[in-house]
Amino acid sequence: MSKHHLMGIIDLVALQFGAENMGWALCSVSECVQRQYHFINEIKTWTEAQRYCRENYTDLATVDNMNNMNELKKSVNDRSVQFVWIGLQKTGRDKWQWCSGEPALYLNWATGQPEGTDDCGMMTNGQFHDMVCSYNRPFICNNDELVLIKENLTWSEALSYCRQNHVDLVSVHSEEIQRRVMNVVKRASTVAVWLGLHNYCNMNMWLWVSGEIVCYHNWAPGNGTTQENCSLENRKGAVQSGGDQRWISLPESHKLNFICSRN
Repeated sequence: MSKHHLMGIIDLVALQFGAENMGWALCSVSECVQRQYHFINEIKTWTEAQRYCRENYTDLATVDNMNNMNELKKSVNDRSVQFVWIGLQKTGRDKWQWCSGEPALYLNWATGQPEGTDDCGMMTNGQFHDMVCSYNRPFICNNDELVLIKENLTWSEALSYCRQNHVDLVSVHSEEIQRRVMNVVKRASTVAVWLGLHNYCNMNMWLWVSGEIVCYHNWAPGNGTTQENCSLENRKGAVQSGGDQRWISLPESHKLNFICSRN
């Protein structure tokens, strides 16, 4: 297939889903998604802070890299506050992880930290300290760009819901976004959750509704790589909410939870 022919097909699908102004591209470079942080100037224990964040935002703050750290520091808008809870917790001897379930790949411990006796993490001036979880401190919540909707809708209904209430059904075009999807879908009430993944059946091509061809992928065996049977119904992409949380192809009339993107 020529590139010109391929772009013609993409244009048709773009018109169908209203994505003609969204910057279509052939396999973009994986991007680093910026987290959104909210400083809560209320005094709570680590567990109380986590509960507050999960009820009102996403979770206690997770920090992936130095860019996130800079945003985290900027979120603390009260200069009198020195220590704030973040979502870092001890899970074993010298082992730490984020309360979202993500591995702690980026750790910016202060000199002499962690001391080894305390089980919860806090931040001061961009550096981490371990602390007794029952201490009362202000805290920082994540407000991630992904939101799980626990309503059972068809794929088209889910697409409409996301576009009316948020931005779009989620597109998973990097391993980093896949990790965040995996954290979100653990709370789903259906065995699979809709993604913004659409099969253009005549050409056996998968596209994201955000306007990208599927370059990064995480298909379960037997899904997504062979010719789809669209004789009865169009096929859409979902992610399993259990197991290893891989992508699967399903008829679009199935009613599932779904994930919207907020930006």
